[in-house]
Amino acid sequence: MAEWDASSQNGALEKNGLRRVAVMLPYPLGPYDYMAPAELNLVVGDYVVVPLGPREVLGVVWGKGQGDVAAKKMKPVAGRFDAPPMPDDHRRFIDWVAAYTLSPPGTVMRMSLTAPKALEPARPAVAFRRGALSPNLTLTAARRRVLDVLEERGTATAQELADAAGCGIAVVRGLADAGAVETVMLPPCYPASTFQPLDDRPTLSPDQALAAERLIARLGAGYSATLLDGVTGAGKTEVYFEAVAANIAAGRQTLVLLPEIALSAQLLERFAKRFGAMPALWHSDVGPAARRMTWRGVAEGKTKVVVGARSALFLPYPDLRLIVVDEEHESAFKQEDGVIYHARDMAVARAHLGGFPVVLVSATPSLESVVNAEVGRYERLYLPARHAGAALPKIGLIDLRREKPPARKFLSPVLNQAIAETLAAGEQALLFLNRRGYAPLTLCRTCGHRMQCPNCTAWLVEHRFQGLLRCHHCDHAEPIPSNCPQCDNVGSFAPCGPGVERISDEVAELFPDARVSLLASDMFQGFGGRGMALQEAIRQVRDHEVDIVIGTQIIAKGHHFPMLTLVGVVDADLGLTGGDLRASERTYQLLHQVAGRAGRAERPGRVLLQTYMPEHRVMQALADDQRDAFLAVESEERRAAAMPPFARLAALIVSGPDTAEVGQAARELARAAPRSDGIVVLGPAPAPLAMLRGLHRERLLLKARRDVPVQPLMAEWLGRVRVPANVRIQVDIDPYSFL
Repeated sequence: MAEWDASSQNGALEKNGLRRVAVMLPYPLGPYDYMAPAELNLVVGDYVVVPLGPREVLGVVWGKGQGDVAAKKMKPVAGRFDAPPMPDDHRRFIDWVAAYTLSPPGTVMRMSLTAPKALEPARPAVAFRRGALSPNLTLTAARRRVLDVLEERGTATAQELADAAGCGIAVVRGLADAGAVETVMLPPCYPASTFQPLDDRPTLSPDQALAAERLIARLGAGYSATLLDGVTGAGKTEVYFEAVAANIAAGRQTLVLLPEIALSAQLLERFAKRFGAMPALWHSDVGPAARRMTWRGVAEGKTKVVVGARSALFLPYPDLRLIVVDEEHESAFKQEDGVIYHARDMAVARAHLGGFPVVLVSATPSLESVVNAEVGRYERLYLPARHAGAALPKIGLIDLRREKPPARKFLSPVLNQAIAETLAAGEQALLFLNRRGYAPLTLCRTCGHRMQCPNCTAWLVEHRFQGLLRCHHCDHAEPIPSNCPQCDNVGSFAPCGPGVERISDEVAELFPDARVSLLASDMFQGFGGRGMALQEAIRQVRDHEVDIVIGTQIIAKGHHFPMLTLVGVVDADLGLTGGDLRASERTYQLLHQVAGRAGRAERPGRVLLQTYMPEHRVMQALADDQRDAFLAVESEERRAAAMPPFARLAALIVSGPDTAEVGQAARELARAAPRSDGIVVLGPAPAPLAMLRGLHRERLLLKARRDVPVQPLMAEWLGRVRVPANVRIQVDIDPYSFL
């Protein structure tokens, strides 16, 4: 491994021969002390290789060694990577996240080391330029086109030449063998390293221009948090694009966080039109080569804009000066496995530690962000009208107690009539149901047997198009059986309830001539391959190659379909039950977002919500367009119940393969629970998902006043109890899911 030039880096360690350094390893261990030869010239943040037992592992120099192990017993650092050191801000962020979530720092740091091959310098790109033409060289039409491209461009890679000349790479190689083109080595081309902002960007409305001006003024002025609030279709993206443009012009790095990969396709397209180049993309489905180049480009400060999922927070930005959290209200920002954290809240912490602005964007902001704006922690910028004069859609309620669908059907006559009118007008309709598959439950009509997941406390969901029963928690799948495993009757299974596939069958019967597109996340896994298929499906909707869209929340937000004028929600009540603290808030947000897909261009839109509870305050708030009044009531109820954001919650999830051991550990935790004023501990109780992925689960919940620091309490509590090795305890600070 070559050595990165660290002469200008801060935090250099003593240069007196061997010295003790603390190295953080990507394990739940904490930093270990090692000796480092002087010639390595280590600085804090260097990526190194160190021995750990019989093998060598990757680590990061975290500071001076603090241990009391004798120097003669310590092992030396084995090598150092030719890579920029991990920035101080980023290391402080890792320590902060670890302390906040009560996670080992090494486990948090591991989220920053997901592209270890990027620690080796990127290889130069092989390109070609014009060489000397031999008089004996036969110039075919394809060869002439390649030479013409090089005459215009100067240099280009083989693939670029083949694409531009409309020929195969073999043509380029033939010219190289003949000496007509010469090989040159170009520096690595990192993604999102150069931009050419276009002059034909949209004209902003006065409200948009004022909001953009306020965001730009925050750049370079230290930490600030801004809630960019506005109705669906108000042009919030164009507003924060102005701040991104100003940050790019200043040569700084920008991070845009999205809750779902599905939202990135249209944002990337808009970004490319606005800035003349694509941002770097970062999420779990990006391929290894792209991850390697993006990680390295970010670490060297050359990749200027990253659009990504929550994991993009843990890239080692040396010059990050703006974070945008789009759809900040989305629960998908909460990571539930491994290190449990909320990316929105961690983005605010990252901006605070780095001393730069963070912008939270939503048409339906979370109650937490609304309260933070009300008490002055955040500035609030509001866009009250849709861009270019488009009108907000009218929302109507269909009372399913009166307007009943036909037997074994799920679309009411009122909704069917609206769909027919929409198609007759040459417009598009969207039917929304946030339930994948064909039916959520498969039941034997003879004996009542229900098909259940063997690993989870959950019913198997029928996916008829795939011929499978699937668990949406552990992804267990099995073929749909022909006979009941309980009573052995053949053909006795009946689907109970609708999923989007069942609605698709119903629509096909009602509107046989309509062009129908079914969009659900399980049909488009990943960004490559199937992800490209999702982009194509969205393009077909946008270009009016589809008449009726049937979809889950993958289609509910972030998309602009000019000809879509009708949104029908098949089951608006879905999500209101189950006792979730945020059930009403989440349902309002989701339905408001999907309603916002209608009438975003010149043609007016309408929205019809099928419900058995039209009197529910969520339905009334949607129908009357009373978002702020709904949030005010929700806020008062949370305050009265001493629930977030007016109190603190922290959960313990106890799990293991043996139900008796799990129960015993949970009871011991309950006996050791902290007891003082302002603290209540609830549980233990079996989790609603009492078994998940083969593990039995119990939960305890600590509720505390807002001014009580819960992390020290939780750490002390956990320190009082010893649990068996095969029992796992997860800590969830500020829980969002109570399953």
